[in-house]
This record gives sequence, structure tokens and C-alpha cells, in this order.
Amino acid sequence: MALAACATTPPPSEADAFFERLSSLCGERFAGALVSNDDVDADFRGQEMEMHVASCDDTEVRIPFRVGDDRSRTWVVTRTDAGLRLKHQHLHADGTPDAVTWYGGTATTAGSAMRQEFPVDEESIALFRREGLDASVVNVWALEVGDDMFAYELRRPTGRFFRVEFDTATPLR
Repeated sequence: MALAACATTPPPSEADAFFERLSSLCGERFAGALVSNDDVDADFRGQEMEMHVASCDDTEVRIPFRVGDDRSRTWVVTRTDAGLRLKHQHLHADGTPDAVTWYGGTATTAGSAMRQEFPVDEESIALFRREGLDASVVNVWALEVGDDMFAYELRRPTGRFFRVEFDTATPLR
């Protein structure tokens, strides 16, 4: 009985702490901007960008990402037994799935309460190869939730870098 009184609850994992930070933004919309400068992203430069932490529950957070008038993208972060997973849902304007949708990966390291990285998973590698997107088979995505900032990032060892940052200190109305 005396030992039971000494039992403590373990602290949340880094992934759990990250998921809670992300969930704390639920229901809010935020303006963002491209902060990377790869030439391949010229179409994104100067575009109005917005993320909406649209729905949250104990296992999933869905974040639609708008670039200009393009509302085709949603980031989906899910808690799994293996850790946090990031998937990208892409839909056409009529709501039908794009040929390249539901790709992403599962965090393979502990990460931190502020940053999680998601190396491409085998399912996504197969999708990218099937669709002729061989450069994407080495993708690593990252999400960051800082005190006043959310960031989405894509990196490849070949030097590819894409990053969008959102001001979470000033929600949109």
C-alpha cells in the first residue's frame, strides 16, 4: 500500500506533448507565407496562404491548407501505436481524390514537443513510383508548433527544401 502511494504517472512522450500543442490550435485559422526560396516553388511565392486546424479528437487532427484559391490539400496527423503519422490528402475541386493522395510517413524518432519529422513510408514510396515521382521517395516532412508559429516543411537529401510558416499569435476571423 505504501508503495502504491509512491507510484507516479510517467510524463507524456514527446509525441504526445506535440499532439497536445497541435490540438490546442483546434478551430483556429492562421495566415502563412512561404519562407523557403527553391525556384521550383515560384508558384507559391506571393500567394495568400491559410491553414485551418479544422477538426481534432484524441487520435486525429485535420488541417486544410489553402494556397490562393487552391483548397485541395489537407494535412492529417494521427496518433498510432507506432507513433505520430502525417498524411497528405489531395482532392480535386469536385471532391474526388487526386491520383497522388494519402502519402506521408510516421515519425521514427522521439522528436520534441515542438517538432516532429516524418520520413516517407513504404506505401507512399510505392505511390510515388507508380505515379513517376521518383524524386519524392526520399521525402522527409516536418511539422513545428512553436509559441507563436506553426510550420510545415518538406526536405530531401538532394537539397530540396520547402517551408511555410504561419503566425499562430494572430488567428484569422
